[in-house]
Amino acid sequence: MRCVAGLVLIFFISVSDAKSLESSDKCRALLGDALIKEIASYENARDEIFKYVLEGDFKSKTYDELEKFVDKFGARMSGSQVLEDSIDYMIQLTQEEDLNDITTEELEVPHWIREQEKITMLEPRSKSIAVLGLGRSVSTPPEGITAEVIVFSTFDKLDEASVEDVEGKIVLYDPVYTNYGETVAYRSGAAKAAKKGAVASLVRSIAPFSINSPHTGSQSYDENAPKIPTAAITLEDADLIRRFYDRGERVVLNIKMQSSYETKTSRNTLIDLKGTKNPEKLVIVSGHIDSWDVGQGAMDDGGGLFVSWAAPVILKKLNLRPKRTVRTIFWTAEELGLIGARAYEEKHRNESQNINFIMESDEGTFAPLGLVVSGTQEARCIIGEILKLFESINASALVESDSAGSDISVIINTGVPGASLHNANERYFWFHHTEGDTMNVESPEELDLCTAFWTSLAYIIADISVDIPR
Repeated sequence: MRCVAGLVLIFFISVSDAKSLESSDKCRALLGDALIKEIASYENARDEIFKYVLEGDFKSKTYDELEKFVDKFGARMSGSQVLEDSIDYMIQLTQEEDLNDITTEELEVPHWIREQEKITMLEPRSKSIAVLGLGRSVSTPPEGITAEVIVFSTFDKLDEASVEDVEGKIVLYDPVYTNYGETVAYRSGAAKAAKKGAVASLVRSIAPFSINSPHTGSQSYDENAPKIPTAAITLEDADLIRRFYDRGERVVLNIKMQSSYETKTSRNTLIDLKGTKNPEKLVIVSGHIDSWDVGQGAMDDGGGLFVSWAAPVILKKLNLRPKRTVRTIFWTAEELGLIGARAYEEKHRNESQNINFIMESDEGTFAPLGLVVSGTQEARCIIGEILKLFESINASALVESDSAGSDISVIINTGVPGASLHNANERYFWFHHTEGDTMNVESPEELDLCTAFWTSLAYIIADISVDIPR
């Protein structure tokens, strides 16, 4: 937690006096002195936004509104009535802030319902195993599945095993966690296990740390393989099973999992603060409103939802109306496959040239560090120059990525430049997709910093004289 009480303009000395990284010769040549000077001139607008959020009427408002929201609704699973009620709530909350240019767009979404889940170790001793089924998992028979466990640390090890080795057994994937992006593939390992004859698939939770907390998440089956029940277990239980297995002891589990699956209607929500000169051009800020069915979804993605909600609210209150439209999007059904984002991209495909820049916060709202940016060299140069305005709060880092974000990757992959929030989220995957994703993870001070940073970026990018190039 970073204490920011009483800090506003102290954070910001003039850009000309600030110690900053020198622009590369290439960026200076691409941008020109006039644009660099124009970007620096936004320090006054930045200061006004930060003062309002850190010391003014908006101080702690992002945290307070997020707290009320997640306490009222809790988990907001795709397709659930709770999710739809939470969307209605956000629409009403926005209208109460005198923003009424709100549109919802309906789409069909998956509704996977977790029911009974229980795993019991029968051999070599009796023990209850903490479990969370993975999204879209099929059920076991009512009596469950009782079988011996075979452990694999990699897919290659499974590939080397014979069908006779695996057939009729429960496969446990026990990979070494490197990072989320590399390790998450094992969550969809059920199909590979089924092709070898496994009757169920378990995975060591995709996380670097645990206090006996299983981490759920989405997974996908292969139409060319049988669908078998699949679930995540804790790091502690995966280690225990591995130790027994390495000692040559037979491990037998009984798995009981029941779930149901249907299709429901949900909505993406769009909030527009119309631009004064080019209202057809969009700068989008976004987060997803759905969550997994465990915890409160405060971190994933309540924080991102509310910092994106706050941007047009703050700009309207401060009468900072940029040239382009600032659009906030609350994506629905992100957790089960970016469903809302895919529907938006398809519906608005003919308008994609009007998206000047798209941003998303979906990896925590801890202390802001900068942006993860996808785009051309010239686009990165412009965003990098804008980020220099935030050097004094250590939020000027630009991390290059081919496809920043989760939901927005669907749109970035069509050629639209964009960015996701880069923040001090070293502990994000401790709580990700667990019962631990609650308001206890959030900090009012850090949410204020993220809110001011996010709103300032949206305003500057929407107002500068040049479009972000593709």
